[in-house]
Amino acid sequence: MASLEIVRQLIRDVPDFPQPGILFKDITPVLGDAKAYQAVLDELEERVRGRGFDRIVAIESRGFIFGAALADRLKVGFSPVRKLGKLPYKTHRIEYALEYGKGVLEAHVDAVKPGEKVAILDDLLATGGTAWGAAQLVQKQEGQVGAFLFVVELTFLKGRDRLAQSGPVESLISY
Repeated sequence: MASLEIVRQLIRDVPDFPQPGILFKDITPVLGDAKAYQAVLDELEERVRGRGFDRIVAIESRGFIFGAALADRLKVGFSPVRKLGKLPYKTHRIEYALEYGKGVLEAHVDAVKPGEKVAILDDLLATGGTAWGAAQLVQKQEGQVGAFLFVVELTFLKGRDRLAQSGPVESLISY
C-alpha cells in the first residue's frame, strides 16, 4: 500500500535511545502528518473490522495514540495498560522482560470483562515482552486475546514468536 510506504519514510531512527546500543524507531513524525496518521488508522481498522472485537487494550504510552482512535472508529471499549503506579483504582500487575531490562505493567481489575474478545495494540513490537505482559493481564481477567496489532515490528528480535501462542500477530511495517 503506497500510503504505508509514506509512513515508513516518516519513521526516523534515533541511535542510542533510551540507552546506548538501542536504535529507537521514532513514530512522532507520523503523528505530525495527518495523512500518514490516518493511513495507519485506516490500515489498523481494516485488519480488525468485522472480527468481533469488544475492546481495544492499548499499551502505554504510544499505543494509546492509536488505540483510543481505533476503539472510537470501531465503536468498542478502550482499556489502557500502564506502567506501575499510574492507575488510580485497584489493579492487576505483571512483571515482564524488555529488550533492555524489566518492567511492571498494570491494568484496572475491571479493564476487561470476562469473555470479551480484545485486540492488544502497541506502536512497536520488539522482543514481545510488553505485549506478552498485557496478554497475561487480559487473560487474568478472563478476556480472550483475539489479535496483537503493531504499527512497527523489528523482526530480528523475534517478538512475534513469543506472542504467537497467545493470538495472531499483525504489524503494518517491518524492519
